[in-house]
Amino acid sequence: MDVAWEEFGWERLGDGVGRRRLPHWDATVGLVVGEKAVLLYDTGSTIREGAELRAQVEALTGGRRVTHIALSHPHFDHVLGTAAFAGAEVYGAVGVDALLRREGQELFTDAVRQGVDPEAAAEAVDVLVAPHHTVSGEWTLDLGGRQVLLANVGPGHTSHDLVLLVPAGTEEIVFCGDLVEESGEPQAGPDAVPSRWPDALDRLLGLGGEAAVYVPGHGAVVDATFVRAQRDELARRFGVS
Repeated sequence: MDVAWEEFGWERLGDGVGRRRLPHWDATVGLVVGEKAVLLYDTGSTIREGAELRAQVEALTGGRRVTHIALSHPHFDHVLGTAAFAGAEVYGAVGVDALLRREGQELFTDAVRQGVDPEAAAEAVDVLVAPHHTVSGEWTLDLGGRQVLLANVGPGHTSHDLVLLVPAGTEEIVFCGDLVEESGEPQAGPDAVPSRWPDALDRLLGLGGEAAVYVPGHGAVVDATFVRAQRDELARRFGVS
């Protein structure tokens, strides 16, 4: 790929691997390009944002379409753009499909409370796409010339936390979703499972290893030391080991 990813606001993390930090909530969207398939990790907070991401991916990849989507967890700023990617196979942690089908009103309310235009939020919820495939443990996807791993390591930030591991030479690039946050304190809303969150980060570190690059759901790229420190802080904050 000859296009400079930075021209489109993307941060290149490796060959065919990058991420975009979206405005407003600084939410990360990840991109992994294989020889036969293109995977997007999260889709933004509105259909318009999803459409902008789709256009950028096509520009970055010479016109290729997103074929696979992995949803890190079912919060509005990570899932409401999915309908912009017609035909893509969508993956999520087990149970997130049923949750999205029954809690559209809650997603709408949360999105509007956080500043999304009510019409845009309603439009996205009306055509909300639930995952076609659910991951209870680990799922390997072959994108052509590269394999990536989807891992259900939660519960933690929510009951449905799905991470993405991308081999990059001798190390891994790990997209963490909101299990890890760098630009602010990790957010534990009413659907968080605080007592299990440190265990989820232990599993995340076990999969990625010490040399991995960890990509938070919000904020700058971090290393294993940062993730471990955040794990320990969460354990102290919620009184678990």
